[in-house]
Amino acid sequence: MTQAGAEGEAEVYDLRGLKCPLPVMKARKRLSAMPAGASLWVETTDPLAVIDIPHFCHEDGHVLEASERVEAGHRFLIRKSA
Repeated sequence: MTQAGAEGEAEVYDLRGLKCPLPVMKARKRLSAMPAGASLWVETTDPLAVIDIPHFCHEDGHVLEASERVEAGHRFLIRKSA
């Protein structure tokens, strides 16, 4: 699934209902299969994701372009590094 936005096309990855560390592990695996510069929206209900996802992006060199609180949790826009 993709979503158009200012960043272009971004795939949406629904990880709602999963608890730490699964959102980061699954996001890392999905991003590894994507080309450099691709964007991925990660949707999660895990309250620790607001700490884990930014840390994961920093550690792996990806760009966290957006972090939004939504009704059911949080969503993050990640741009894959080279």
